[in-house]
Amino acid sequence: MSAPYETAQPERSAVDAMPGTVMLDFGANWCGYCRAAEPLIDQALAGSQGVRHLKVEDGPGRPLGRSFRIKLWPTVVVLRDGQEVARVVRPVSADEVRVALAQAGAA
Repeated sequence: MSAPYETAQPERSAVDAMPGTVMLDFGANWCGYCRAAEPLIDQALAGSQGVRHLKVEDGPGRPLGRSFRIKLWPTVVVLRDGQEVARVVRPVSADEVRVALAQAGAA
């Protein structure tokens, strides 16, 4: 089981400055879609080395989610050296997330 979504979140400028592959996982701990996707996201990450996974609690007034224009949970945003390279909204398979990670060169 993964860690819960974190209420403390970095500033957008700090995320943009993160080197390498970063996977932002936007959602909420009480969200049924998020709980259903959690094992799929974990499976996809199991084969990826060096990916920084940040689970970010999203909702009204959350600036990081707003800066990425998050509308549905969970939304996985994959960054490479601060640039968005892929996005998966409400994944239904681990392969969807693996493809997104592959676009960042992390698979």
